[in-house]
Amino acid sequence: MPDATLAATPARDKVRAVDFRGGGFAPKTRRWVGIAVFIVLIGFVEWGTQAGWISALTLPKPSDVLATFGELYASGLLFQHLGPSLTRLVVGATIGASIGVTTGVLIGLFSYIRAGLVPLVAAIFPIPKIALLPLFVIWFGIDEGSKYALIAFGTFTPTVVATYGAVDNVDRTLIRMGQSFGLSWFSIVRKIVLPGAMPGILSGLRISLAIAIILLVAAEMLGAEYGIGAYILQAGSLYDLERLFAGVVILSILGVIVSAAIGAIERHLLGWRT
Repeated sequence: MPDATLAATPARDKVRAVDFRGGGFAPKTRRWVGIAVFIVLIGFVEWGTQAGWISALTLPKPSDVLATFGELYASGLLFQHLGPSLTRLVVGATIGASIGVTTGVLIGLFSYIRAGLVPLVAAIFPIPKIALLPLFVIWFGIDEGSKYALIAFGTFTPTVVATYGAVDNVDRTLIRMGQSFGLSWFSIVRKIVLPGAMPGILSGLRISLAIAIILLVAAEMLGAEYGIGAYILQAGSLYDLERLFAGVVILSILGVIVSAAIGAIERHLLGWRT
């Protein structure tokens, strides 16, 4: 009788295997789409400037900007300006991000530190960091110290906020589970809290490093002979749009590289999410 019942069951009612979905929401990478968008935009501007309905006083031809890149590279000015900028960015952002992550983790883990530092961070976070540049010049001098300090301070505050927010958002059920298995406090922090907070920390670093690039330009526009910010300031004062846009494009490429580096770190550290 059971066999007859199975035989009479329509094909649409038979049990169907369900695809494994343990990976959760996992959007696929489509790198060619982003490249295509850049190509279309650049082609559109080139066509508009060639046709004349985009004024040369508004946007330069992308081909002229590319020629300016060639001149910068051939003359050696590209690396003469890029080298100091990269040094300032790496040193300042490393200092600010490392102190910010450490402080954020401590705020997330210890109530006394949270009670003492959260109001302080809330007070200094809304302050425009560029407005503090003259103060940093007074404190650290016109040379590299003030530039490092501005970039570090601007990177520090958003990193702190993102880090202790990420620690707070770690699932407390996992922490209680670790306690029930007898894990020590240090093991819970190392195996549960930090891995659980890492996605939020890395997302915060994306924002912090973008702010660091902005502050780098502002710092180099004051008292820097070489640097991308100084190069853009010189080009703007001469109304040389090709050189100005070449500097802007360098900053955009720098931002893309930083974002790609954070993405590579995410894939390396957060492979457990897939």
